[in-house]
Amino acid sequence: MTDLTAETRQTDRLDPARANALLAALGRPERLAEGDALPPFFHQIHFWEAQSPEALGRDGHPRTGGLSPDLGLPRRMWAGGALRFLAPLRVGQEAEKRSVREKVVQKTGRTGPLAFVTLRHEIRQGGALCVEERQDLVYREDPSPDAPRPVPPEARRDETEARRARFDSTLLFRYSALTFNGHRIHYDADYAREVEGYADLVVHGPLLAQLLMLMAEEQAPLKDFRFRATAPVTLGEEVTLCRDTDSAWVRGADGRQCMAAKLGF
Repeated sequence: MTDLTAETRQTDRLDPARANALLAALGRPERLAEGDALPPFFHQIHFWEAQSPEALGRDGHPRTGGLSPDLGLPRRMWAGGALRFLAPLRVGQEAEKRSVREKVVQKTGRTGPLAFVTLRHEIRQGGALCVEERQDLVYREDPSPDAPRPVPPEARRDETEARRARFDSTLLFRYSALTFNGHRIHYDADYAREVEGYADLVVHGPLLAQLLMLMAEEQAPLKDFRFRATAPVTLGEEVTLCRDTDSAWVRGADGRQCMAAKLGF
């Protein structure tokens, strides 16, 4: 039986050096000092779950168990989520993150057994709730070599704002390091291709979401952001970051939708 009461608590000082390192990695000119507001979703570079090598699974993530339950399915990925930004997190100050496992759903899809896990995170600073986050994870079997690849949806082409983005191995490495994300699909090309069935190294879904959030923030401060990953983006691929009023999405060069998001201002 799955334990739905699993909970963790972490505290971290929101170090300005770490935030400025992410800004530099993304090619942005801003620099933050103590007391400044942390950009939306930058809390991902804090609250690391550092584990010893023997506590890691084959994919480089901490071995399943605890918040990330062992469901007998070896592949796991961040499929989407939702965020509410209630108050700014301040750089240089301590914050607390409380995480609970909210839901586990197991089913059988066209590619075999699937499991969906929902985690809920709350981040507080000075006793005030600043960020609420829902994180949707999907677990699945290893791909069969002869199985047909899923057909992703076609992306919209009615954007009012568009920016090109391309991802090299340096950015994937730096983002993995800053988020302490050990998933091998982002840096081990042989593992990504031969074990998990991707065409090449995979761009982090949260990195795509981060870029959409920063683009939206140029219009007005974000209050809500909901996103869903629909197709992987791989190393060297050029994509288009798109926005139109309260919607944002990532379109591949072949027209496929890689991520879709709803914005709240």
